[in-house]
Amino acid sequence: MEKQSAMDLFARLDQLNRIGAELSRERNIARLLENILEAAKTLTGADGGTLYSVTEDGSALHFEIMRTDSLDIRLGGTTGKPIDLPDLPLRRPDGSPNDALVAAHAALHGRAVNIADAYSQQGFDFSGTRAFDQRTGYRSRSFLTVPMTDHQGDLIGVLQLLNALDPETGQVVPFSSADQSLSESLASQAAIALSNRLLITQLERLFESFVKLINIAIDEKSPYTGGHCERVPELTMMLAEAADATTTGPLADFHMSERDRYELQMAGLLHDCGKITTPVHVVDKATKLQTLYDRIGLIDTRFEVLRRDAELAALRAQLALRPVVDAGAEAVATAGLQREMKAIDEDRAFLRRCNLGVEAMQPTDQQRVRDMGTQRQWRNADGVQTTFLSAEEVENLTIRAGTLTQAERDTINYHIVATIKMLEALPWPHHLKNVPEYAGGHHERMDGKGYPRGLTREQMPVQARMMGIADIFEALTAADRPYKSGMKLSQALAIMERMKHGGHIDPDLFEVFVRERVYQRYAERFLDPEQIDTATTFTS
Repeated sequence: MEKQSAMDLFARLDQLNRIGAELSRERNIARLLENILEAAKTLTGADGGTLYSVTEDGSALHFEIMRTDSLDIRLGGTTGKPIDLPDLPLRRPDGSPNDALVAAHAALHGRAVNIADAYSQQGFDFSGTRAFDQRTGYRSRSFLTVPMTDHQGDLIGVLQLLNALDPETGQVVPFSSADQSLSESLASQAAIALSNRLLITQLERLFESFVKLINIAIDEKSPYTGGHCERVPELTMMLAEAADATTTGPLADFHMSERDRYELQMAGLLHDCGKITTPVHVVDKATKLQTLYDRIGLIDTRFEVLRRDAELAALRAQLALRPVVDAGAEAVATAGLQREMKAIDEDRAFLRRCNLGVEAMQPTDQQRVRDMGTQRQWRNADGVQTTFLSAEEVENLTIRAGTLTQAERDTINYHIVATIKMLEALPWPHHLKNVPEYAGGHHERMDGKGYPRGLTREQMPVQARMMGIADIFEALTAADRPYKSGMKLSQALAIMERMKHGGHIDPDLFEVFVRERVYQRYAERFLDPEQIDTATTFTS
């Protein structure tokens, strides 16, 4: 019998070691808590148990997991069934220890409590237990309550086991000293695993908060890029999940673990962090002449000066005819003034249209701006006659499409270089080591004509190619840009179809994007209803 008992103990110790290793690998806190309780029940042969966590303010024990096998009770954790019981206060209203509750007593005094029979035990309040038994017909008898403390001795939870069962008879028996010893060892290992996981979770939340802080800073500079930084990660993950679920074709072997998903999510959130270095007047340039303000107002002022000078010239010509009145000459002068005023007004309206940059500019219109800049003259504030438009104003007003000059485009494009520099400077842990590569590749093209590194499709990870598609589609459909309205789905998808054939985006990923209707799910969450059109039937 002693030999059998020793063999059983060694087997349980071996099981304890395996459980400890398994606990250290679990990343999900809810599953970790469940595993701790189930492992304790298995080691001791308990019919049920409860796992408590310490509330954030340290004043009470919170019910996390409840299990009773014979009653088929499974509450808390990953079950989705909440435990509708109040927290157990560790202290009474007067501040004294709440030693009447066995779980609170074990927590406060840092030692295990082993009770053979709750109905004959003195010193503890089991009225709640008895009420439970009366409702269910159950008999709660033996209890083993073990505090869980971390490496610093701080309480992080309490493990309570209920009704040890004799393996041969199935009868309820007291928890043995071996049960208690094993449970205390398990509680110690579990506390370390739990505290490590909580610490990692806290560090991850801190890191995520810093990421969000960067996006808030970008948002404060420009509300337009702020929305972009929120939507691109969402669309990237939608496409990633669709690719992960694909079982046929070139992407059939693509799969992601939870860590892979987290890594891609972080890359998505950080893909434009370099925009924090981009001047806001370039990012938000709504018109061609906008810097810190729209300089079309300065040109309007010059036109008013031209009008004033034309009127003054006409009045001087009329005065020169005095005292002789020549009605014919006066009529000619008036007609000339009207023609000049009309020409001034037409040129002003023309430059105002050019300044908007809402449509591609024709070469004839570009030449008209250049001619106007050199051929028209105006007298400036110093009384000097000079060209009507400066060379810089002509450059801006003759932008063929959009509102940005090439220099300004280079400034905006530099944000990806800044993003890569910023991200590569960080000491990434192993499971996030690809964040710089994923985030830094979303402006590359499949044909190698992208920037900043000119990578080809074969040189890019799938995740960076996903982010490229998400970045483009979000930009095409975004309705919060100062310089454009959001495209309808059909228009955006047609453009991306041409990009696919032009070597701009990954054709296999775009096929998944269309086939799995990723665009539709995104549109229903983020686009205005009037943007969702016949693209619902789009096929690539």
